[in-house]
Parts: sequence; structure tokens; C-alpha cells
Amino acid sequence: MSGHSKWNNIKHKKEKADAAKAKIFTKIGKEMAIAIKAGGPDPSNNARLRDLIAKAKANNVPNENIQRTIKKFTDNSDINYEEIIYEGYGPSGVAIIVETSTDNRNRTAGNVRAWFNKYGGNLGQTGCVSFLFEDKGVITIIDEDEEIDEDKIMEDSLECGAEDIKCEEGEYTIYTSVDDLDAVRDAIIALGYKIDTADVAKVPSTYVELTSEEDIENMEKMLEKFNEDDDVNAVYHNWDN
Repeated sequence: MSGHSKWNNIKHKKEKADAAKAKIFTKIGKEMAIAIKAGGPDPSNNARLRDLIAKAKANNVPNENIQRTIKKFTDNSDINYEEIIYEGYGPSGVAIIVETSTDNRNRTAGNVRAWFNKYGGNLGQTGCVSFLFEDKGVITIIDEDEEIDEDKIMEDSLECGAEDIKCEEGEYTIYTSVDDLDAVRDAIIALGYKIDTADVAKVPSTYVELTSEEDIENMEKMLEKFNEDDDVNAVYHNWDN
């Protein structure tokens, strides 16, 4: 029975990682559109685009998808995205940051505000919660086959330059400085580990625990709505769940 439960947990974490990976692909595509608009479609003359191509490949985006995305935003120069970050509070003061890329500021702002209001939170001013988060490189590995030795991956990660590693059942989250993310990721891959996601993320310095069932339900629904919104690239919060 416990084995079945463990498999369900690993499967759930894999589904979450796949969803996160899909978000990363979408985010990279929009970032490419912004980079192409600013510096053109030739990566040899556009350092930002060159970095995004490397990032896409590191996250296992097929080369044909990368080239299709570059062509799409080169041929459709009227597609304009801007990056906007929203900050606010969820139930019981949970700090939330919502990163978006949008071609319609009014639509995105309206949706984000609506999800905050509907589920017991409120949209705040820029900077109201960002001081509670620190940018970190975050690498995730999902152990579908239960083949990874926890002590070994902890030792390997630290030797590769990681700052910290968190091990939960079936999932390993490796933290690095932003500057060291690429080097640590490449070193871990070189040791034979299969990376699920690798990206810069905002990691909270403190956490809020929700004890009310209503608050928990509202927080879950709010996060679900944010993650379903195509304009939203990433959502960070300090809910200790």
C-alpha cells in the first residue's frame, strides 16, 4: 500500500514538473519575441536571443521548435509582448508574485486582479512583497524509477557547486546562485542525472502556514487560476504547503 502511495506521489510530482516545463517553454517563447523585437532574429548579433536559445536547449526544447518560434516572431513583427510583474497577498497574508508576458496589459491586469479579489487576496503595489523573495537558480529532478540515492545526489550536487538541495519523496530540488545555474546544471547532467527543469526562480525567505480549510481552498483555487492563464509565466508564493 505504501509503495502504491509513493508511486502516486512521484506521479503527481512528475505531472507538476511537466506543467512547470510547459510554462518554461511558453515563457522562453515570449522572451524570444521580446528579444527579437529589440535586437533582431540573428542570434550571432543578438546576445539575449542567443542566451534564450541555450536556455531552451538546456530545458530539452527540440531545435525545430526553437527555429519555428524564431521564425514566427520574425515574420509577425506586429506581435508585441511586454513583461509585467504583479505583487499581492493571498489568504492570511501569503505573499504572491505573478510574472507575466502580455500583448494586452489591460486584459492581464484585469485577470490578475480578479483572481486576487475572488479568492480572499488583494493586489498590492510594486515592491510590497518582493523583499521576501530572493532570485535563485532552481533545478528539479523527478526520480520516477526510484533509482537515485539521496545521499549521493546531495553530495554530487554540492560538489557541482549547488548552494543547497531539498529532497522530498520522489523529487529533488537543487538551489544555486543565479550566476552559477548554467554551470551547476551542466555539471549535474554530465554526472548522468536527468534534469526536469532548470530556471531562475524567486525563493521565499519566510513562509506562511495556512490552518483554515477555507484559506487553503482559496489559495489552491487562486494558484490554479493563475497557472491556467496564458499570460502568466510563473507564480511564486511563500505558502508553506
